[in-house]
Amino acid sequence: MALFDLSLEELHEYRSESAEPEDFDAFWSKTLQEAREHDLDARFEPVDTGLATVRVFDVTFAGYGGHPIKGWLTLPAATAEPVPLVVEFVGYGGGRGLPHEHLLWASTGRAHFIMDTRGQGSAWGGGGGTADPVGAGPAFPGFMTRGIDAPDDYYYRRVFTDAVRAVEAARSHPLTDATRTVALGASQGGGITIAVGGLVPDLVAVAPDVPFLCDFPRAATLTDRHPYREIGLFLKTHRGRTQDALRTLSYFDGVHFASRGSAPALFSVALEDQTCPPSTVFAAFNAWAHDDRTIEVYDFNDHEGGGPYHEAAKMRWLRSYA
Repeated sequence: MALFDLSLEELHEYRSESAEPEDFDAFWSKTLQEAREHDLDARFEPVDTGLATVRVFDVTFAGYGGHPIKGWLTLPAATAEPVPLVVEFVGYGGGRGLPHEHLLWASTGRAHFIMDTRGQGSAWGGGGGTADPVGAGPAFPGFMTRGIDAPDDYYYRRVFTDAVRAVEAARSHPLTDATRTVALGASQGGGITIAVGGLVPDLVAVAPDVPFLCDFPRAATLTDRHPYREIGLFLKTHRGRTQDALRTLSYFDGVHFASRGSAPALFSVALEDQTCPPSTVFAAFNAWAHDDRTIEVYDFNDHEGGGPYHEAAKMRWLRSYA
């Protein structure tokens, strides 16, 4: 697919028309306050992986509703003092996988925590093991319309809350330096990263790659590729409910979290990306509140984005922050 969205010049000027709810901050303050009423109960169990250069811990902590959420914490084997912390969130359908799938960041001398996404982990990679015990109303298969009738019930309320608690859990380990915490992820993981960047005020950097979950009004009408297409297929059946659905989604739109971003940010975007169209990525990037923001543009790539080239770019970029 050749270029299908706005020109690069137009992308740099693009602003989303997603309407921010008046009670956006109150909604998230209440959500996180309720989550913190549950003991974080972060547990780190050593795992014998056969890997000689790292130490791995099987992590369980209390996320939204006190529900148990899994993760892996990987540390350089020789670490004796607290080291900078990278918290990573994964793409749609994936889970935390197996420890040997995630060696990059520990190989740079940092601690690495990867969160299992509740209810997912069955579409690719090494899988996941975290259930989502919360039910919801009728939904299109997938996750995008689960609980879409109301913000309180929407699936990503639980996921974004889990993500904030994941940062807190990872920071509670004695060998992670909480003052040098970075959040990053690609696709859905990038969207979760943006949410965390708007909800956690003291990160030192964030790096969302080809982020999903941004500029819902445009995304749902611009691309017919999944997962955004789940929204349109739900509304194709449930006629007349578009505005109600968009209102719910507005509480989870990366554009609104981006306007609260308080850390330096490195975004990436691919101009042939039909899964997360470039304009939706630029909608969040252009709204990012911190002055120190950069976006890497991959002209002829689809949703794979910069791949290993962008991993190298992130490693170079992070040297200045953590």
